[in-house]
Amino acid sequence: MPFLPGDSATLSTGIQIPVIANGAYAGSTTQQKAEAKDWTLTAIKAGYRHIDTASWYETEKSVGLAVKESGLKREEVFITTKLRPTDHSRVQEAFNESLTNLGLDYVDLYLIHWPQCLDQDADGKFKPVSSPTFVEVWAEIEKIFEQKKARAIGVSNFSIKTLEILLKTAKVVPAVNQVELHPYLVQNELREYCKSKGIVIEAYTPSGYDKVRSDPVIVEIAQKHNATPNQVILAWHLAREIVIVPKSASEERQKENLNLPVLSHDEVKQIDTLDHGERISAKPNPDGIILGWTVEELGW
Repeated sequence: MPFLPGDSATLSTGIQIPVIANGAYAGSTTQQKAEAKDWTLTAIKAGYRHIDTASWYETEKSVGLAVKESGLKREEVFITTKLRPTDHSRVQEAFNESLTNLGLDYVDLYLIHWPQCLDQDADGKFKPVSSPTFVEVWAEIEKIFEQKKARAIGVSNFSIKTLEILLKTAKVVPAVNQVELHPYLVQNELREYCKSKGIVIEAYTPSGYDKVRSDPVIVEIAQKHNATPNQVILAWHLAREIVIVPKSASEERQKENLNLPVLSHDEVKQIDTLDHGERISAKPNPDGIILGWTVEELGW
C-alpha cells in the first residue's frame, strides 16, 4: 500500500518509523550547525516526528536541544543518527558520544553511514583503510542493539553487493538502508532486493535538488495537482513505499513537505521513466572514486 504523509512503516524489529523525516544536515560552519536547533524545533512543531542526524553532520547537540525544548515526550520523536566512517575502529565510544551529544539514553535508529573505513590526515583528506571491515563494524553495531541502546540498526549507502557480504555473517539483518534515491536514480533492483530481505529503504536527497525538480515531466504533473515539483517528487516516493528524508530549514517548506498530493498510478509510472542512474548528491569523482572507494568496491 502506498504511504501517506502521516503514516509510519513497520521495521523488522517491530517498531514504527514515521515515513517523512526532516534531515539535520546543516552545512560546514559552526553557526550553521548551531542554527539547526531552531529549524529542527520548527519542524517538530510543524508535525515532524522523525529527525535524521549523524555524527558527521555535527548537529546532534542541536537536535537534542530541539527535542528537549519541544516539550514532547522522548518516545514521541523518532531519532536517527549515524556512525561516521572515521569512527569505525571505535564504534562503542563513538555511539556513546552521540548519545551524550543528543542528551538521550537511546536512539531509535543507528546507521553505519558509509561502508568504507577512513582515516583523515592533517590536511583533512580521507584515506581508506582495510581494517576494520564493515562486517566487523556491524558486529559492534549489533552489540548496541543487544544492549537496547538503539531500537533498530541499519546501514546507509550500501548496495546489493555490500549487503550480500554483510548478510553472510550478520546476526541481525539491517532494518534500514538509507541511500540516495530520486527520479533520476530510481534504484529499482536495490529496492526489490531490500524488500526481499525485510529491509526498509530510506531516500536521502529525495527531490534530486533543482536538477530533478525542474524536469518538464515533474513540472507538468505539479501543475495538474496545483502543487510544487518538490511535493510531487516526495509524493512519488511515498507511492513507492519509500521512507523519505527531505531537509528544509524553512518553516514554510517544512509544512509543504508534509502536505503532499496523491499521484495516480500512471503518474508514478511516468516519473519512473525518468531514471537514468544519475547520482547528484553522493557523486563519484571523474576517476569513479568516492571517499576512497571505487564504484566497483561500493557495488554501484
